[in-house]
Amino acid sequence: MVVAGLLLKANEIRMVTLFGTRQRHTLSGTKVNKLSLPKHPTQKDVAQFVADFTAYCQDCNVQKVVINRRATTGQGAGGAGTFLIEGILLAIVQCELAFVHPATLRATDKREKAHKVLQPKTLDLAKAYDLAYEGLE
Repeated sequence: MVVAGLLLKANEIRMVTLFGTRQRHTLSGTKVNKLSLPKHPTQKDVAQFVADFTAYCQDCNVQKVVINRRATTGQGAGGAGTFLIEGILLAIVQCELAFVHPATLRATDKREKAHKVLQPKTLDLAKAYDLAYEGLE
């Protein structure tokens, strides 16, 4: 299975794509790992974002997309940027799409840390990796 993990953060998404299973997986060889949307996007900006994301999914043959669940209330609640990107993704993703809560990521990390040897060192990419890992079977 090919799973893309998308970390929504402000007006950006960080992307990591994994192939395989939880026990045996590899990272995508693509150099694209970040897409941005301007703070005040125009229709042209959104169309370009959609085209870039669609091309990424086609290049990697993505079968499932896993996104971090945004906080809706309280400190650290998702802002307008993540809300816009989430809506765009919900509208355009053609494959299975799942949302994962941060507590689920922490629990999986405690149980299966030994299988996550390919996890990137960059914090945002590591979180995107964790999201993709969550979608693997």
